[in-house]
Amino acid sequence: MSFDKPLLESLIKENDAGSCKFQLHLNDKEYSLLQVSILNSPNPVNSPTTRGGVYFADKFAYKIKGTIEDLSIVPLLSKTMLGPNTEFGEIKITTEMNMENQKRDVIIHTNLTNSVQGPSKIELNMIIVKIQLG
Repeated sequence: MSFDKPLLESLIKENDAGSCKFQLHLNDKEYSLLQVSILNSPNPVNSPTTRGGVYFADKFAYKIKGTIEDLSIVPLLSKTMLGPNTEFGEIKITTEMNMENQKRDVIIHTNLTNSVQGPSKIELNMIIVKIQLG
């Protein structure tokens, strides 16, 4: 994992204050990502390990969770999640945040770990693998 931890912590604070709007980018389409939460939470491993020979899992990971109300994304998700594939496809999420009195683009690269589909929305749970300024 490669990310700027101070940038991520600033993003978490700004998101907790409710001032961030997120866009998920997949197959050249944009989807509004709503009800976003970002947190550092434990993974079900005893020590850092490579899971299934496919991806690396540390004892703790920064995770992002959000909801999309456009169900046209559902068929695209199978190409991004481990299961039908031998590797994760990366999902890009963008937002803006205030830094030094100016708006800056933030790009978050994630791996989808699971999704829960309801009748009018889909909830996505992702692990953050990279964060950078755009």
